[in-house]
Amino acid sequence: MPKILVAEDERDIRELVGFTLRFAGFEVVLVANGIEAIEKASHEQPDLIILDVRMPKVTGYEVCRQLKGNPATSAIPIVFLSAKGRDGEIQQGLDLGAMEYIVKPFAPDDLVNQVKDILQRVASPG
Repeated sequence: MPKILVAEDERDIRELVGFTLRFAGFEVVLVANGIEAIEKASHEQPDLIILDVRMPKVTGYEVCRQLKGNPATSAIPIVFLSAKGRDGEIQQGLDLGAMEYIVKPFAPDDLVNQVKDILQRVASPG
């Protein structure tokens, strides 16, 4: 069962994403801010990380930069899930190494399908 780390500061969204992914059969680790995301990513070694962009303490962009710069976490695929959906913001997330950028609001089924697609692409590159 793939493990997914979700970093989202808004409790309702964090719980919705967690419920949605658990219902789809994933193991889910939830954290409320960027610092927790950095700590948990190294410890948990998830198969995928979903990051909100706007979080207290450390932004999702900074979390992505730090995780991609750390050999222990650099290979973990990252997906941004954010209400900030302008082209420049999406490009910034992708430039930092994220595989996808999902804009809120999102349909739970779409989120599950995108997560499955990303995990499949990572498992069989090329």
